[in-house]
Amino acid sequence: MKVAKFGGSSLASAQQVTKVVSIIKDDATRRAIVVSAPGKRSKEDTKVTDLLIELHQAILDQAPTDTLVHAIYQRYVEIGMHFNVETTVLEEIKHDLEQLTLHDEFFTPYFYDRVLASGENNNARLIAAVLNTQQVNARYVSPQELGMLVSEEPQNAQILPEAYKRIAKWQRAEEILVIPGFFGVTKKGEICTFSRGGSDVSGAIVAAGLKVDLYENFTDVDGIFAANPNYVHQPELINELTYREMRELAYAGFGVFHEEALMPSFKAHIPVVIKNTNNPTHPGTKITNQRDTTHQPVVGIASDEGFSMIYISKYLMNREVGFTLRVLKIFETFGLNYEHMPSGIDDISIILRADQLTDVLEEELLRKIAYDIDPDELRITHDLSMVVVVGEGMRQRVGITAESTAALARKQINLEMINQGASEVSIMFGIHKEQEQLAIRNLYYTFFD
Repeated sequence: MKVAKFGGSSLASAQQVTKVVSIIKDDATRRAIVVSAPGKRSKEDTKVTDLLIELHQAILDQAPTDTLVHAIYQRYVEIGMHFNVETTVLEEIKHDLEQLTLHDEFFTPYFYDRVLASGENNNARLIAAVLNTQQVNARYVSPQELGMLVSEEPQNAQILPEAYKRIAKWQRAEEILVIPGFFGVTKKGEICTFSRGGSDVSGAIVAAGLKVDLYENFTDVDGIFAANPNYVHQPELINELTYREMRELAYAGFGVFHEEALMPSFKAHIPVVIKNTNNPTHPGTKITNQRDTTHQPVVGIASDEGFSMIYISKYLMNREVGFTLRVLKIFETFGLNYEHMPSGIDDISIILRADQLTDVLEEELLRKIAYDIDPDELRITHDLSMVVVVGEGMRQRVGITAESTAALARKQINLEMINQGASEVSIMFGIHKEQEQLAIRNLYYTFFD
């Protein structure tokens, strides 16, 4: 039994939906389908989710909404008319969109979630109707009916443990279940969306709840590449990697999967396959709990920009009990999250996302550190990128760090920071942003050429 999730690009148009129908019909073990809202039909197009964000703002501003509602509705009409779905389905979608603009509680914390979730919810209704026109016994199932109970955290919902038992009751459903991604329902009946990668999260939850053998995630690429194709010409496709490796790559900038989206599948020990809707016969990239790392110690090179580093040096720092705790208490006071914290006996570097800082906050933070910690040296460095070499096989092969630093040195790339955890799954280098692309290329050709 499989769960298949289809992203927005896979459902953007009638032509794409035709491919999805064929994929579903080609494999009878695909018993649950999780769908996103329709995505972009071209680079210049606007995806339905973005139109819904505009609609939400227009509602709050009490501005005219007819044009936006019509534009969103037409995206569903274009697909529905192609497959001759029953007009009642399209009328139901239109009614749902119009009801959003008539809502009496625009400023409740859940209203934004309700508006955005309508994109997936209406598309699930539509895709179920499309499948029925193609002689596929399919049924739309709302997250509430399915039992996808979530916490009361708008835009950051967490699945409740009891939800999995409720979802498991659908294991023997006769129809193919078509489920909207991106959101769940609270115990009080409020719609609440997941954070980034919401539809991927939904797919993983459904897969874990139904206890399937495989979770297929269909996108518009053949799988996950070993490096960013914008930086490296035709990088290798990764055939197989572990959950831990995928999380490291996702954290460091790989956009195929948000790192949190894998958690339900990981806990349930369900393999995930990234596949291409436009090339469904390609095996794609498989994500599992374990893989053979003998012949491929490094699985990928990733990078992310937008970091700042605060460097603190104080003689005999290691003798001061609670020194690090005092520093982190200051960060907590300012509501700042840190990403990494490499240290020496007399110094410590704290890496954080730069978008948390403003000029005023930065000045106050440094003043507070200077006053409370009294360091010998205190400085901040901006415009840093984190470049990560990832692979569980690095534990068994000596010299990966040496090869990496040598590759960077050959191109005179200066390291602001180097960090490797005890698990040895990844090595992270902090470099200046302008050298990021050069670093990625050189590391890639060191391990993959």
